[in-house]
Amino acid sequence: MSSISEIRSKVCDLNIALQRYGLVAWTAGNVSERLPDGNSFIIKPSGVMYEDLTADSLVVCDLNGDVIEGSLAPSSDTKTHAYIYRNMPAVNGIVHTHSNYASAWAAAQRAIPCALTAMGDEFGGDIPLGPFALIGGEEIGEGVVETLKSSNSPAVLMANHGVFTIGKSAKDAVKAAVMCEDVAKTMFIAEQLGEIKRIADADISRLYDRYQNIYGQSKGPQK
Repeated sequence: MSSISEIRSKVCDLNIALQRYGLVAWTAGNVSERLPDGNSFIIKPSGVMYEDLTADSLVVCDLNGDVIEGSLAPSSDTKTHAYIYRNMPAVNGIVHTHSNYASAWAAAQRAIPCALTAMGDEFGGDIPLGPFALIGGEEIGEGVVETLKSSNSPAVLMANHGVFTIGKSAKDAVKAAVMCEDVAKTMFIAEQLGEIKRIADADISRLYDRYQNIYGQSKGPQK
């Protein structure tokens, strides 16, 4: 099991990676990870520039969003993260971004249709649209949980806001955020060429099953 110092370092690096992948601007966005006790999580502090972020500046909160450890105020999205962790026990990592193309779909209040095999692989269908909610309380978290509980997708576009992604770890949630922005951009370009042709549900299911259960070096032999 990783020590708290190792987790701090990892989550700090993953927050900084959001900037490297072009998913955030200025101080927007955040990464959190549930701690091994299952009842707390570590998250980026509010309003801190990514270039000033250190492992020691991250904040530990309980599943009500109250600070347990840290001298800085936690992210303004802390209540959202807390609600998701409290209501989705299998989730151990959460990411929030305002990445350009995915947020454009959110501004248009449109789900991203599954018309790429990469979407079938990673998201198992459309990237769904969640409801509009104001920042600061648990309402966004409620919308994330309600939307994703009936979806294979680890990503949701919250209406007129941005992207939330979940994962078995913070790293998995960051991957989902990177992939969400990538396919959001490609699908935006595709719309300029004409009507988007969604992949059939049966084919999406096969794509998703292969990628989740066979693809890679630790899931079995390649087909």
